[in-house]
Amino acid sequence: MESEHVIRGLAALAHEARLAAFRALVEAGPEGAMPSLLSERLGIPAPTLSFHLAQLKNAGLVSVRRTGRSLHYAADYAAMNGLIAYLTENCCAGSACAPSVCVPAIEGVPHEAPARSRRR
Repeated sequence: MESEHVIRGLAALAHEARLAAFRALVEAGPEGAMPSLLSERLGIPAPTLSFHLAQLKNAGLVSVRRTGRSLHYAADYAAMNGLIAYLTENCCAGSACAPSVCVPAIEGVPHEAPARSRRR
């Protein structure tokens, strides 16, 4: 991944609403979610959310598909994993640690992501 793409991705995620929307899309899985559902879940007005989703799309972190009149946004897991890989490629100076890679769950198969502590 080129540094230009990394910078665009990090810049897009450097906003509270965009980060929340992206995390919600990651949780939604490969099918993604419609903006109306995201707007309700995140408490972000639809026009504002539309702007933020466009920023994430322009950064290459989400994809959008149209089904009839409905839009479905989905996280681009390859782009997300590429961003994480870029940030961690020299992790631990090449020793035994290995960053995790997120693979979206297939419907009916539970998603088991590694546990992590949260700061509150």
